[in-house]
Amino acid sequence: MKPYSKLSKEELEKLKQELQGRFDKIKAQGLKFDMSRGKPSKAQLDLSKGLMDVLPGDADMTSSDGADCRNYGVLDGIAEARKLLADMSEVPERNILIYGNSSLNVMFDTVSRAMTHGIMGNTPWCRLKKVKFLCPVPGYDRHFAITESFGIEMINIPLLETGPDMDMVEKLVHEDEAVKGIWCVPKYANPTGISYSDDTVRRFARLKPAAKDFRIFWDNAYSIHHLYDDKRDVILELLNECIKEGNPDMVFKFISTSKVSFPGSGIAALAASRANLEDAKHYMQFQTIGHDKLNQLRHVRYFKDMQGMYNQMRRHADIIRPKFEKVEEVLEREIGGLGIGTWTKPLGGYFISFDSMEGCAKAIVAKAKEAGLVMTSAGATYPYGKDPRDTNIRIAPTFPTIEELSQATEIFVLSVKLVSIEKLLSK
Repeated sequence: MKPYSKLSKEELEKLKQELQGRFDKIKAQGLKFDMSRGKPSKAQLDLSKGLMDVLPGDADMTSSDGADCRNYGVLDGIAEARKLLADMSEVPERNILIYGNSSLNVMFDTVSRAMTHGIMGNTPWCRLKKVKFLCPVPGYDRHFAITESFGIEMINIPLLETGPDMDMVEKLVHEDEAVKGIWCVPKYANPTGISYSDDTVRRFARLKPAAKDFRIFWDNAYSIHHLYDDKRDVILELLNECIKEGNPDMVFKFISTSKVSFPGSGIAALAASRANLEDAKHYMQFQTIGHDKLNQLRHVRYFKDMQGMYNQMRRHADIIRPKFEKVEEVLEREIGGLGIGTWTKPLGGYFISFDSMEGCAKAIVAKAKEAGLVMTSAGATYPYGKDPRDTNIRIAPTFPTIEELSQATEIFVLSVKLVSIEKLLSK
């Protein structure tokens, strides 16, 4: 196919008329598709139905360390849950602290605690004139929403194929005491699907921050979320690298079982140095006497160990892999070679990142909505919802069925084509 930029005005006008006709026919069908969030499908949720049966009323509800999981206590989480989430986080059990049902909640609490009480005896951020966070972009909108909600200034850091632009990260972290943290999704990043290189992880571990309370917010949300058995990204474990470099306290690692079992009903954990965990526990004791130990016990009894979780994730992959491949196939067939968009082909995670022609993303998302396809707002993958080039669109293929996804992707590519033609004709 000929690139659109090589077509004459007359050819573009004719093509636009033809595409608009196809778009109007689809629009008239009154279809409704939701690709706005990275939600597991019903088929994926059904994989974990057995969780509801492992603790019948007559079950022994005592943990391996003798705690009655129906009662108060055990602030750290039961021993077998700590072991399971430690293995998932690739850290020793002593470096794990179990929270409630959501890692996002743990991240919010961690930022909130830093604002009101400070980190490990340092000045609470709310008492400082300026607090800044580094934000690799495109990135996760809910990360940015947390820091924005506290009035923290966010700085865009370009996300490269190897991870954040570390030259920029090092300069800002080393020179500016107001820089207190950086958001990271190091494996199958949201939304690009890239994974950080070994060199990037080592450079993180070697950082020498101007601020004593600088922390790397390492959200390893997709640590075991591979699409393929024979093609998997592997990243270095950051906490151990930080310990090697004499920076054991510099990282907060967040993890949960949200997309392994039930989103919103899983187990979340913080992995960090003992000093960081003791600091977190000091304030946690005022929040709760103990998190949901029955849910912790239920997960351990169901999955048993990491092999059980790996087996579960293979079943997830069998459901979502064809969906990613369907989107990639339609994009390649319909847009490949036209010069109006590029996209990632991740080996895991939950998203495909699409970059349109400059200045077109918002119009594409709005156009798709006209025909019944709801997508993540254009700009959401940047702090303050402001994509400076208006190019990035996050595609979330997991929730619709294959049949729905095929129709939804057709709406998307028609929207891309129509908006791109309009852009070219306006020049």
